[in-house]
Amino acid sequence: MSYYEHINVDFDLNDTGSGSGSGSGELGVDLEEPCEVEHVMTTELQRVFLPVVYALIFILGITGNGLVVIVLGCQRRSKCSLTDRYRLHLSAADLLFVLVLPFWAVDSTLADWCFGAATCVGVHVIYTVNLYGSVLILAFISLDRYLAVVRATDTNTGGLRQLLAHRLVYVGAWLPAALLAVPDLIFARTQEGGEGATLCQRFYPADNAPLWVAVFHLQLVVVGLVIPGLVLLVCYCVIVTRLTRGPLGGQRQKRRAVRTTIALVLCFFLCWLPYGAGISVDALLRLEVLPRSCSLEAVLGVWLAVSEPMAFAHCCLNPLLYAFLGAGFKSSARRALTLSRASSLKILPRRRAGASTTTESESSSLHSS
Repeated sequence: MSYYEHINVDFDLNDTGSGSGSGSGELGVDLEEPCEVEHVMTTELQRVFLPVVYALIFILGITGNGLVVIVLGCQRRSKCSLTDRYRLHLSAADLLFVLVLPFWAVDSTLADWCFGAATCVGVHVIYTVNLYGSVLILAFISLDRYLAVVRATDTNTGGLRQLLAHRLVYVGAWLPAALLAVPDLIFARTQEGGEGATLCQRFYPADNAPLWVAVFHLQLVVVGLVIPGLVLLVCYCVIVTRLTRGPLGGQRQKRRAVRTTIALVLCFFLCWLPYGAGISVDALLRLEVLPRSCSLEAVLGVWLAVSEPMAFAHCCLNPLLYAFLGAGFKSSARRALTLSRASSLKILPRRRAGASTTTESESSSLHSS
């Protein structure tokens, strides 16, 4: 069961006013005519499409982010650059995020939560913390790239980058993400639904459930898309302008940096914008700003069922975009694999005289983003 469906089913249960918790999950239960077509479509998507996609995201996310964590974990702290620290933060957040997907895949398939009440709350909290943490860390990475490329000659740039990477990333990314998970501790719980099935979702007060749902949907749009999206867009637009006008390295290097920057921005918005648009429309429907209809509910249900996994897939692309493309990470991976193989053979690797163990320079750090 997806995050959207968790909230939506709760809203519909409360909307029935019966208090019985039928668990039907229909978006159109409060309309004059039930949206049977929409219900069939979203049920098939929920029980077949979502588990398969979640499993794929889980496998790719565990593999890519796990490799980043292992490689960077093998590095000495003194050899860990600021770029590596952000990579580690981002991969840790994405890694924890994908760990909750198997629970939702099983829940979607069975339409029954079988993992207990404590796990229900824990899955919600872990999901929320690492979802918001991941996108906010992306904003910090773009700020770091801006300072490294555009403000590289300023005397206080180095200290500001150190402050961002060592202290402010916790205050500006992890702390807000933890605070945004407080509603999960309050509202997330298990409850028996229709046909004896157990539901795991947020249950809001019945008298103003639509308002609660709309607020949390808009919160996800603002904090999860608008704020980090604007930071990425502004910082990387300035970076592209700097690379195309300023004398930074050779033309080949500059072209590669511009392509990498454009890929970062496009990937973020292509993954997150469809989902953000969908839950924004859903919030407006719940606030009765937009008129409700069966056809709109049907389109919206399918749209969200497809666009939400697209947003989640961004955690699989982060290792590729922010780590594997970087020359510094490739060197670290080779060193980690060499050390691992040498350790298994009880042989220490030789060091060549004058060999450099430093990571990428400030001007090339963009390529590793």
